[in-house]
Amino acid sequence: MTITMAERLSKLPPYLFAKIDALKAEAIKNGINIIDLGVGDPDLPTPLHIQEKMKSAVEDAENHRYPSYQGMPAFRETVASFYKKRFQVDLDPQKEVLSLIGSKEGIAHTPLAFLNEGDFCLVPDPGYPVYKAATILAGGKVYQVPLLLENQFLPDYEKIPIDILNKAKLLFINYPNNPTSATADPDFFQRTVDFAKKNEIIICHDAAYSEMTYDDYQAPSFLQVQGAKEVGIEFHSLSKTYNMTGWRVGFAVGNPQIIAALGKVKTNIDSGIFQAIQVAGIEALTGNQDCVQEMRGIYKERRDLLCQGLESLGLKVEKPKATFYLWIQIPEGKDSEGFALHLLKEAGIICTPGTGFGDYGEGFIRMALTVPQNRLCEVVERIRKVL
Repeated sequence: MTITMAERLSKLPPYLFAKIDALKAEAIKNGINIIDLGVGDPDLPTPLHIQEKMKSAVEDAENHRYPSYQGMPAFRETVASFYKKRFQVDLDPQKEVLSLIGSKEGIAHTPLAFLNEGDFCLVPDPGYPVYKAATILAGGKVYQVPLLLENQFLPDYEKIPIDILNKAKLLFINYPNNPTSATADPDFFQRTVDFAKKNEIIICHDAAYSEMTYDDYQAPSFLQVQGAKEVGIEFHSLSKTYNMTGWRVGFAVGNPQIIAALGKVKTNIDSGIFQAIQVAGIEALTGNQDCVQEMRGIYKERRDLLCQGLESLGLKVEKPKATFYLWIQIPEGKDSEGFALHLLKEAGIICTPGTGFGDYGEGFIRMALTVPQNRLCEVVERIRKVL
């Protein structure tokens, strides 16, 4: 019997981080002492008070049944309270909040709710690979919107062709940004709302890194600007803020019609988040927030150390105000993938080539600040030897 995959799968590039995992396994097999700065997975543990709440919630038999598709009312009310306190945004927890099995899941299912065959989705390039993959799986077409250094890695909406805009249904944006670490201000979000209204395009803002900020910078919410809730939604996650990547808990908030459409897809695909995890999520959002400040302090020290070290080697890197990524310009005459492979084979350092995030990532590599300071010092010394 011949097994034939669906044509849509053949259109997908290899998932970037699965490819990195394979290269890592091969390097370890060859006896290389690896320092992994590739995938953005926090090395810090989930705060203890969240773990303790999870333990007691697991023991409660009420949490062993199917959860609500939308999410526990208490969880959605907590999300609404968080948005009011943090961003001064009012949300109806019944209609404008939807629990997600991590923000990645919600992002991946959104194109299924809105794209018909041949519709375009505007995807940032470089950008989180799921935006593109989700569009392809939904039968849509991808239009790559360049994020360029000279524009502070913000999209230039004026340069999108009119024939694309006429067929576009969705736009993904992501600030603070992965992979570039760029930030956006309310003026940019207001321009985005105006652009969406003019062209009747739904905005999907990925705000997974909004709480991972430094130097007194506070990231705004897309929903803070006038008219945002009329045109879009925002995705959020507890993964990075509370070191809960493996827990898979996030939420989407915003326009009630968009939330309802995404919810309709989800009710036909999944059965919601394990209720004990939602209880732990409530504890994360309402409990002592010193853990968040401590997390920021640790990553700030790592950021400063690695930026200083890389600059001493002649590599250009902008010190980011947010995220735990460094977006590093590689030496002239090199290509991103070749340079990343060189660092892996010669220095045992895993980083992500910029082209893994899109064509316009060429000329850059991304490093994640997810190892202790002593290992980051070693990173600098290893690169010094191979450069």
